[in-house]
Amino acid sequence: MALQRQLLKKALGEAKTKIGGSRFCHRPSLCCSFSTLPSSGADHEAALPLLPPFGYEPKPYNGPRGDEVFQKRKKFLGPSLFHYYQNPLNIVEGKMQYLFDENGRRYLDAFAGIVTVSCGHCHPEVLNAIMEQSKLLQHATTIYLHHAIADFAEALASKMPGNLKVVYFVNSGTEANELAMLMARLYSGSLDMISLRNAYHGGSSNTIGLTALNTWKYPIPQGEIHHVVNPDPYHGIFGSDAKSYAKDVQDHIDYGTSGKVAGFISETIQGVGGAVELAPGYLKLVYDIVRKAGGVCIADEVQTGFGRTGSHYWGFETQGVIPDIVTMAKGIGNGLPLGAVVTTPEIASVLAQKIQFNTFGGNPVCSAGGLAVLRVIDKEKRQVHCADVGSHLLGRLRDLQQRYEIIGDVRGRGLMVGIELVTDRKEKTPAKAETTVLFEKLRELGVLVGKGGLHGNVFRIKPPMCFTKDDADFLVDALDYSMSKL
Repeated sequence: MALQRQLLKKALGEAKTKIGGSRFCHRPSLCCSFSTLPSSGADHEAALPLLPPFGYEPKPYNGPRGDEVFQKRKKFLGPSLFHYYQNPLNIVEGKMQYLFDENGRRYLDAFAGIVTVSCGHCHPEVLNAIMEQSKLLQHATTIYLHHAIADFAEALASKMPGNLKVVYFVNSGTEANELAMLMARLYSGSLDMISLRNAYHGGSSNTIGLTALNTWKYPIPQGEIHHVVNPDPYHGIFGSDAKSYAKDVQDHIDYGTSGKVAGFISETIQGVGGAVELAPGYLKLVYDIVRKAGGVCIADEVQTGFGRTGSHYWGFETQGVIPDIVTMAKGIGNGLPLGAVVTTPEIASVLAQKIQFNTFGGNPVCSAGGLAVLRVIDKEKRQVHCADVGSHLLGRLRDLQQRYEIIGDVRGRGLMVGIELVTDRKEKTPAKAETTVLFEKLRELGVLVGKGGLHGNVFRIKPPMCFTKDDADFLVDALDYSMSKL
């Protein structure tokens, strides 16, 4: 911790010096706030990376300043809330892949509101659908008929393979995973659920049990949950050997249960856990094992869905499987509180035993917005775009990895990318202090990324899907510049 504080203090001191001596543009939304600054310890000036041009001027902001907002937040909101950066950003406007602070400064949003903004901030077609529906009817619930929820469900079902044709709408990914687990237990007649270590499936009292990162778990009973070895090609004990990881699932069923289980749930690329893609072929082996034990297979597509991986519309398709239940949220609504569970008619029928109801799930406004999201993703060919830009981004990051020992791993697909930082490539020791310093430096340069992994040493690059190659170049150049100053 002492080293981390020392490095951070040094970095922030340098950043303040740079800001004080920089030349600010009179239109900060249209360019980078910095020009050129002295390179640390060098006799020449090093050019700072510039934000790509963007023809949009943010509206003047006359609201409360960040300090006032922060004080009010600390006074009236729960103490469990955390914030990024030593000096929290007061973000007041967003447009496509960019965010603007209270001073009109533009930032490249490489984290998309925690992988939530799919089409782009305030995408005009999504906004129009929301506003037009809001003028007519905001809320009525499913006790009455309304075309918006039926139209949206039909469009969503058309994107699913196999017999995944029945849709339940909820308000978040946590709710979706709660409902999927309920379905699995009712359908199978068993209680035991299996999830992966390093997984994140929500923060409710039930989904905390499925989650397997101690930083997100409270000390409460987690139910009949078994956490199996994570098929992580970088950190895992079996490397990329899917068969050995699958054997651990079989062992848990044989030695830790009655021999029957309710289900298995996994992300295809773990999000909060640090953009960890599962070993190739793993899900196909595990789905077979779980189904033989009477369980159902659940794919958590909260972060990987809707074309973000580039190669496929759904993350599970990268593993060549068809789940029994699929959960989704985040990108489905481009920022709306919206989630869904899609399953087969047979599994869905178990909920008809009792009354199953969600007050806000599939309300007219969210349904109209969600349908607009699906249409925009298709119209703008965002899946192909993610593949193209993601390939470019990963290529440039891997080139950077050859130059900096601190980059232990570059991984992911499309626009779901992770950069793991280590102090020792052989031991894979988390570079906690250095990650904190680089995180702050990137912000100073105008790049906002996420952090993930148990030790917070993985940069999560998961921008809105309108993110361009120029944005990717700027991000990598900013990372290069920042690492050169360590």
